[in-house]
Parts: sequence; C-alpha cells; structure tokens
Amino acid sequence: MPDPLPASFSGPPPLIELKGVSKCFDQQRVLDQIDLQIYSGEGLAIIGPSGTGKSTILRLIAGLIAPDEGEIYIQGQLRQGLAAEGKDPIGIGMVFQQAALFDSLTVEENVGFLLYEHSRLPRRRIRELVNEKLEMLGLSGVGDRYPAQLSGGMRKRVSLARAIIANPEDPTEIPGILLYDEPTAGLDPIASTVVEDMIRFLQRQPGGCQTYAIVTHQDSTIRRTADRIVFLYAGKVQWQGTPADIERTDNPYVRQFFSAAVAGPIQVVGA
Repeated sequence: MPDPLPASFSGPPPLIELKGVSKCFDQQRVLDQIDLQIYSGEGLAIIGPSGTGKSTILRLIAGLIAPDEGEIYIQGQLRQGLAAEGKDPIGIGMVFQQAALFDSLTVEENVGFLLYEHSRLPRRRIRELVNEKLEMLGLSGVGDRYPAQLSGGMRKRVSLARAIIANPEDPTEIPGILLYDEPTAGLDPIASTVVEDMIRFLQRQPGGCQTYAIVTHQDSTIRRTADRIVFLYAGKVQWQGTPADIERTDNPYVRQFFSAAVAGPIQVVGA
C-alpha cells in the first residue's frame, strides 16, 4: 500500500486529478486503476522502473491520449475527449525527452512556433516574447542559431522556453502546469544540474510555472526538483513521500530502486 499523502498536500483541492485511470497497449495493462493528484504550486516526481507507465501518465494529463477507464479532472472539471477536441481550463505545457526541436528552424522560430502559427500577434511582438523567455533561461543571443549548433543542455533549455511561452492576449494559454518527460536524460552531471536549477527557477519566476510533474530516473533530479514523489510499479502507485522520506522509508520498492539492487520485489528483465 502507498504511504499516506504528506500533510502539507492534504488540504487544497488538486489542480490535476486522475481517478481510477487504466490504460492498455497491445493488451498489456500499463496503468491499473490509478488515483493520482497534483496540487497547485508543487513539483511532483513520478518515478519507477522503465516501462511502468510514467510517461503514459504525462500523455494522459496532456490530453494526447485518453484513458481506457477512469476520469481525469483539470482544475475540478472533467475532461471530455482529448485536449485537441476541447479547451482545458488551464494551459498544459510539455517538455519532451528529446527536446523535439525542428532542426530546420532557428531557436527563435522553434520557441515562437505556436505563436507564429496560431496567433495574430505581430512578428515583432512574438520575437520580443521569445527573447524574454530565452533571457529568463540564460540563453540570450542564441535566437539565430539552429538546434545542431547547441549543446544537449542548451537544447533542453530551448524546449523549456517553448513550453512556457504563451499568447499574453489569451490567459488560458499560459501554462498552469508543466510536464517534464526525462528532462535530464543523456546529460552529463553538470548539464543536468543546470537544467534542474532552471526547473526550480521557473517555478519561482513570474511568467514561469509554479506547478509541474516530472518523470525521471535520475537520482539528483528526483532529489533536487521534487516536493513530492510518487513511485509507480506494476501499473499502481506503490509509495509516495518526500525526498527526505527516501532515506527513512522501509518500502521495499523504494529501497530496491535507490540501492540499485537486483534482488527485491521489482522484477529485473533478463535476470
């Protein structure tokens, strides 16, 4: 059974709530009656072994796929269908694992892509908004470069800038939550620290985003970006707690995961 929800998050209603959500792919049940809440102002880390449905949860929250069973509530409103079929009461931004930048577009064109394509803002105004976000993330002066000219860490930060940019004339587009899918995967420890710091920096900045959910395997990212942790395995939430709880819990899934032990309740593929 999962540990009880920390008291600091037991009061206000959740910004995002999954109730009894299940999802199958190719007859494999990836998520099994999941209940999960994300509260305004918190950084939630969703962790667990590979293939346990962590990224699937992000895609469900983003409205890219629909649950087979259960309900998803966004700021208390039941979502009907996919995000593309309606309008959620809050903006939801997503930062993909591989940055997902357009190689043929400059950094400025990548960050401002949605505004160029779907808003009536003048190009000059869009460039101003892009430069504001790039400066916020320590990327001043790189707007005319192409993704291939950037380091891995810089590409990750460009994807962050793209996720938080929004049309100021449409407040519903301003992200109320950011979803990070393995934002430090493939980065060296120093580059990872820079991205982790940026995630926390954005949480505190006007024009950033105070609420986020992050999927990660990286120990430093879990400990430096999470206010609360949910451990997922076998399609269910097996534990939840804070980074400080990692050292004092006797939960066997958490103990095996953070010790990298082969023996334990988590089945090792190929062992």
